[in-house]
Amino acid sequence: MSTHELTELPPGRQPALRVMPMPRDTNMHGAIFGGWMMGQVDLAGAAEAMMVAQGAVVTVAVNAFQFKEPVFVGDVVSFYTEPLRIGNTSVTIKVEVFAERNPEAVQVVKVTEATLTYVAVGADGKPRTIPPRKTAL
Repeated sequence: MSTHELTELPPGRQPALRVMPMPRDTNMHGAIFGGWMMGQVDLAGAAEAMMVAQGAVVTVAVNAFQFKEPVFVGDVVSFYTEPLRIGNTSVTIKVEVFAERNPEAVQVVKVTEATLTYVAVGADGKPRTIPPRKTAL
């Protein structure tokens, strides 16, 4: 059981990604390797950025990345995303990551948070303008 503050998954929101890490994803200390987590955060952020940009994006910056708690094999890890800033060709995405552990009495722990910047690119790989967001009627 974690001695750290337990929380809950963000109400009313759907995760961009949910995954369960496997033994091959562990480091020498038995926790999930930080590089694995960074890759999953980038995938979740890119999925959100692609929706905002309405097409292909590339990662151009990891602005902030904080590991708050370790992640273990068997945790169900949920990645929640939200656009923080939408520019002409770039979008900055916030990613919050929660682990659900102990299926018999579920505990939710915030394990990671990060912000990443993506640039929209065309078929030629060059930056392109992000179209205006469509609003619901």
